[in-house]
Amino acid sequence: MKVSTAQPFQIIYSVLSHEYLGYLFEAFIVQLDDKEELTLLNQNVSIKNINEFAHGLDKNDLQLVKLINSLQSENIYKKFVGSKKRSVVDFFLKVYDSQKGEKALQEMIATYVEKVKAEMMPLLLGKKLFIMGSDGNPIWQQVEVLPEKATVLFHFMRNTDNTHYFPTIKYAGAKVDFQYKNAFIVCDEPAWIIIENKLYHFAKEVDGKKLRPFLQKRFIVIPKTIEEDYYRKFVSSIITMFDVYAKGFEIRSEAYAGIPILNLAESRSLQTALADNDDIDNLKDEDVELSISLAFKYGEYAFKFDSFSTEVNVSMEKKGDDYVFHKVRRDLTFEKSTLAMLDTLGLELKNGKMILPKSEAFAWIQKNYQTLTEAGFGIEQSVEDDGKKYFLGFSNIEVNITEGNDWFDINAIVHFGDFEIPFLKLRNLILQKKKEFTLPNGEVAVIPEVWFTQYSELFAFIEHHTERDGFILKKHHLSLVQDLQSESLATAVLSRKLEKLRDFDEIHAYDLPKGFRGSLRPYQKAGYDWMRFLNDYHFGGCLADDMGLGKTVQTLTLLQSQKEQKIGQPSLLILPTSLIYNWEMEARKFTPELKILTYTGTYRDKNIEVFDNYDVVLTTYGIIRIDIDLLKNYRFNYVILDESQAIKNPSSYITKAVMQLNSRNRLVLTGTPLENSTMDLWSQMTFINPGLLGTQHFFRNEFQVPIEKKGDDAKIHRLYSIIKPFMLRRHKSQVATELPPKIESIHYAQMSEHQEKEYEEAKSYFRNLILAHIDEQGMAMSQMIVLQGLTKLRQLANHPRMVDTDYEGDSGKLEDVMDKLESILGKGHKVLIFSQFVKHLDLFRERLDKEARPYAYLDGSTHDRQAQVEKFQQNEDIQIFLISLKAGGLGLNLTAADYVFILDPWWNPAIEAQAIDRAHRIGQVNTVFTYKFITKNTVEEKILALQQSKQRLANELITTEESFVKSLTKDDVLALLE
Repeated sequence: MKVSTAQPFQIIYSVLSHEYLGYLFEAFIVQLDDKEELTLLNQNVSIKNINEFAHGLDKNDLQLVKLINSLQSENIYKKFVGSKKRSVVDFFLKVYDSQKGEKALQEMIATYVEKVKAEMMPLLLGKKLFIMGSDGNPIWQQVEVLPEKATVLFHFMRNTDNTHYFPTIKYAGAKVDFQYKNAFIVCDEPAWIIIENKLYHFAKEVDGKKLRPFLQKRFIVIPKTIEEDYYRKFVSSIITMFDVYAKGFEIRSEAYAGIPILNLAESRSLQTALADNDDIDNLKDEDVELSISLAFKYGEYAFKFDSFSTEVNVSMEKKGDDYVFHKVRRDLTFEKSTLAMLDTLGLELKNGKMILPKSEAFAWIQKNYQTLTEAGFGIEQSVEDDGKKYFLGFSNIEVNITEGNDWFDINAIVHFGDFEIPFLKLRNLILQKKKEFTLPNGEVAVIPEVWFTQYSELFAFIEHHTERDGFILKKHHLSLVQDLQSESLATAVLSRKLEKLRDFDEIHAYDLPKGFRGSLRPYQKAGYDWMRFLNDYHFGGCLADDMGLGKTVQTLTLLQSQKEQKIGQPSLLILPTSLIYNWEMEARKFTPELKILTYTGTYRDKNIEVFDNYDVVLTTYGIIRIDIDLLKNYRFNYVILDESQAIKNPSSYITKAVMQLNSRNRLVLTGTPLENSTMDLWSQMTFINPGLLGTQHFFRNEFQVPIEKKGDDAKIHRLYSIIKPFMLRRHKSQVATELPPKIESIHYAQMSEHQEKEYEEAKSYFRNLILAHIDEQGMAMSQMIVLQGLTKLRQLANHPRMVDTDYEGDSGKLEDVMDKLESILGKGHKVLIFSQFVKHLDLFRERLDKEARPYAYLDGSTHDRQAQVEKFQQNEDIQIFLISLKAGGLGLNLTAADYVFILDPWWNPAIEAQAIDRAHRIGQVNTVFTYKFITKNTVEEKILALQQSKQRLANELITTEESFVKSLTKDDVLALLE
């Protein structure tokens, strides 16, 4: 029968012995009679039915029932197995088999059970507790739950031949007889014991294991032969934690004022040694780490700090045959305040110790040495066998920078205490990553780690003066000088004119050249002024405005100004082949006075003396690569690279070729200065201002690895600070406010039934293939198979015929696109249709041809690019332009279109944005509507989510599939393939 919730009831707890798990508890609801006494009507209560009785329970009851439930056999089984391969009974029989049992799993379960019981026991205070009868009666014998804590006194009686050891228990001042009383320990850590139907718990967190041996034994005998070792280990620990009565040896309680001690010791990380496959007996100095450990000295006794778990420390002293235990009381309040002080100083100790790289540890000591000594700390060193002693005093660098005509003069002095170290010596040490050297007094000075960060760029970029003793710094390192000055790392005297370079809004306004035809928008005029300012100082620059903002017209204005300043040499403009015609048209329109030579074609005249008759020479990257041995001998005024991301790879032939060109000034133009990695920036910045970012090796270690591998924000900001004066980047949203709105929408398409079947089969195949490859060879070695698999799935999401030419079914996306196209064309609009896949465009060409719809077309194999553009721009009957994303994302002006379709999502939205900018650019008067077509329940939908989670990485570093895949983790791949 069930207990009635309408009648009085009482919750009780019953302790029982589990065959495998020890003593456990059950909770029962018992009906009360008219006298509010317990009846025989009871009902087991669990988390499943506890809500029925909640009005009669308190929060401790609710928590107890929850904890009791967690120790039920089936819940133990679920927690430690998780599957349903066998029954609960079979699980316990196998795990606890006397011969073949799983000992490790038994220990894990026992630890878990003890942890739960330790949380449960205090909640039983004030509750009704019973021992369950053998017949399952939950109220067989009532147990009195004693409210106060009992105490334990441990006795050690040293005799001639042995030592007797036993505990005594007291409750409320009276001795409790617990031996041979059928007492049993319900919980070990801490101990809860039932003695003659009374439940005891103890002060000082007594461990039940220390009481259990005495339930059926009066005492334990320790033989004389093991006495000293036993006393040192076991007896010392008992004296430390508990009250002890000793006979036959002495316990002295002593009190002293504490003194904190910091000890420095060298210790090479074993992990480092193993990772380097080194012989651990032959340790390299640069691999050595330093441990800083905290101890407290009380009188003549020193104790290593470990925790605040005990107020006393015990040390054993043996005098002849006598033992003396020194029980020294520690001042925990003082020790905690000491630890807090170290924490505020940046030393976060764990278990009284912290291991740091040697230079970092000594930098901390040197910085805080005076504070520590004033606070009463003792600082000790564990001196090596060779007698090495470290310098612990104050150290600093004084740097003074003065602006010269063509460079900055650098004067620097380094101090370690009273010693002045030659700046050249310190510079060489830092560049070689050496962190210590010997002072004249024999002490070893450790270069503070912060110096490697604060001054590494200065040390890397400075050069020896060619005419006198000293160092200089090229003027394009202006930002480094200003940052050192603003961070109080150097004093600098700079001209007001040079100070303005970091904020081009304050740059002096220059007159437009008289031969310029047209007008510049305010931001374009600011760009022209910026380039003129760079020209005055012979600095190179990167004009990185968004596509469509007029980089061409700004550059032509600069070149016209050079002509009018009577600069004798011509300028060389290097472009992708597809942009030659565009530059010729723009030059005729805005700067008709410029004499232009187009140096291209198989039959070009290779007489470079002809260049003298022109103001501007237009050529292509391909021609530069072929003719570099000829062209490098000519001195140009400007060498300008359009779409300069073409030289992003430092090791490519074209990059090596353009680096050899000889010119007075250099300029690069790009809408995407950074594509694959930060190394793209190094190539372009090194071209315009050689040495600006140091050597390739320096840049990789200083910036590329910290930024791309570690996400180091400080390095990102530092890199931006260095290049900021020489890179002008404006977004359309900032400056082209006259542009009409751009409205972007996502259109979700459903796969056809046949298409979905093909997709799911392929997804299952590639998921198993990719995950097996990752498990076997790791993520780094699986990037190609991941890319191949994801590409196949993307193609299937578009149309299965892109993968299987024999596929005869339809595609949900193709039909949706055609429906949307039909409604748009009927209203007279023009549309750009972009796809990454030429195969996808072929499917649409086939459909449009079938329907006799005219269109323009452009992919990488198209020869008449400009003709296709003009056909679309000028012919009203051509409303559709099919374009491959890679071939048509740059250099096209397609303002006749006011709709843009993105057929398949690109890994990085920035590339899609460039495609959209073919229509949404200066000259556009209509609102531009963009539709991104996504197939539901495919990898395309997952890519959208992944783009958001990796948005920062994508925006800053990634635009190619390969680099996107490199950024994926195994969890990312699982998410894409789920």
